[in-house]
Amino acid sequence: MSEKKSALVADLFARNRGDLLRLLTRRVGRDDACDLLQESFLRFLRRDHGAEIVDDNAFLRVTALNLARDHVRRREAEKNRFVSGGLPEAIAEQGCSPDERLEIGEKARLLHAAIEALPPKCRQAFIMRRFQDLSQDEIAARLGVSRNMVEKHLRLALERIRAALD
Repeated sequence: MSEKKSALVADLFARNRGDLLRLLTRRVGRDDACDLLQESFLRFLRRDHGAEIVDDNAFLRVTALNLARDHVRRREAEKNRFVSGGLPEAIAEQGCSPDERLEIGEKARLLHAAIEALPPKCRQAFIMRRFQDLSQDEIAARLGVSRNMVEKHLRLALERIRAALD
C-alpha cells in the first residue's frame, strides 16, 4: 500500500472509528461491533479502485450499516432454524420400551426432515408459530407479508408435515 493511501486510511480510521463503533454497537452489540468495524475498513481497502468514491466517510458508514443489517438477518435466520435434539427428558423418564423409543426417534427425524423441506417463508412462519408461540399478526409483521399469507403458509406447512408423518 502506498504511503499516501496508508495516510488516508489512518486519517479515515481516526475520524470515523468512534462514530462507527457506537453505531455498530447499537445495532449488533459490542462484541460483534468491533469485527464489523474492522470488516468495514477492509472493504474500503478492497473496493474497486476504478470506481471513484465521492465521500469516503459516507462510504464507510453505508458499508458498516449494510454489514450490520446482514449480520442481524443472519443471526435471525440462525435463531429461527429448527434444531432437533435428542429425546426429550420427559419421554426418557417415562420408561419407554426400546421399540417406543425407536418409533419416537423416527417420528422426530421425519418431523425435522418435513420442516426442513418446507419453503423458506413457510418454514419460518411454522417455526415462529409453533416453537416461538407468536401470533399470526406478529409473524406477518416479522416476515413482511399479510396475515392472510401467514395463514396460507401455516396451512401448507401443516399439510406437508402431516403427509410426511403418515
